[in-house]
Amino acid sequence: MRSDANIAGPMTDPVPGPRTESAGEDVSRETLPPMDDTPIGRAAQLAVEALGRAGEGLPRPEQTRIMVVANQKGGVGKTTTTVNLAASLALHGARVLVIDLDPQGNASTALGIDHHADVPSIYDVLVDSRPLSEVVQPVLDVEGLFCAPATIDLAGAEIELVSMVARESRLQRAIQAYEQPLDYVLIDCPPSLGLLSVNALVAGAEVLIPIQCEYYALEGLGQLLKNVDLVRGHLNPTLHVSTILLTMYDGRTRLASQVAEEVRSHFGKEVLRTSIPRSVRISEAPSYGQTVITYDPGSSGALSYIEAAREIAFRGVAVHYEPQQHGRLGHQNNQHSMAEELQ
Repeated sequence: MRSDANIAGPMTDPVPGPRTESAGEDVSRETLPPMDDTPIGRAAQLAVEALGRAGEGLPRPEQTRIMVVANQKGGVGKTTTTVNLAASLALHGARVLVIDLDPQGNASTALGIDHHADVPSIYDVLVDSRPLSEVVQPVLDVEGLFCAPATIDLAGAEIELVSMVARESRLQRAIQAYEQPLDYVLIDCPPSLGLLSVNALVAGAEVLIPIQCEYYALEGLGQLLKNVDLVRGHLNPTLHVSTILLTMYDGRTRLASQVAEEVRSHFGKEVLRTSIPRSVRISEAPSYGQTVITYDPGSSGALSYIEAAREIAFRGVAVHYEPQQHGRLGHQNNQHSMAEELQ
């Protein structure tokens, strides 16, 4: 059991036992019980423990892990998962880049990154071949975390990319040309399966799919998995679904446990043991330009994302994935346009 001496910070009382303080001429009071006996104190203690655990460090990948966070279904927690996993990994000592490919720019907002129309963004990288290093910005709240923001210009990129040479691999080439050392690149995809998502799938090696623990959770996943197979067969032989993360889990409902059981039986070992609970703190954090990891590190949502990040990091060291042969589409004989297949 940990002693109170290990808990640093202004929340602890260095003098044991109650003491009397003057609160006015004739009024005195005893100090409250030790902070960890109060709700605020317990929350503060959890926060200290969470940040302490985050600072322990995790095994660094041998090479940069590029993870595509995708699900064509909206509202499943793609952006929330991207930014909070990124912040968790960075707090563990990793160097992490978030690439915001969603024209709404929610990942940029959650990381406190300015992304108005005049800011250099991932649009300039994809359409104008601008170096990725010229658009990447550091996230001020988290050391080692960086973001390539999205602006509203990205909404027109789908159409502009159609006529371009090597339109499916422009993001891949930009990442390959990026010279700063990185442990992880997390790409936040839009809730669609157009050319922006294809660029992400071509650039990445791993696909992380957040699945909400609600009715119709698996709806539409078939098309996403088909597209992963298509990209693997035509353009990116290393692409595979490495991680499934259950989000918005509400242990009070039978439906959530049924959905979780169905997902685990369907996907097996790809599903993380950690699931992300429904949390008001997770929802509140972006409005303050923060991830939940920095907004309320002692909350259940923050602790869950920290644990999920640890799982992902250790899985990357322990498991060497071999792409499944049955999913390939023989790209030697199938050189026709990916855009035609993905319509």
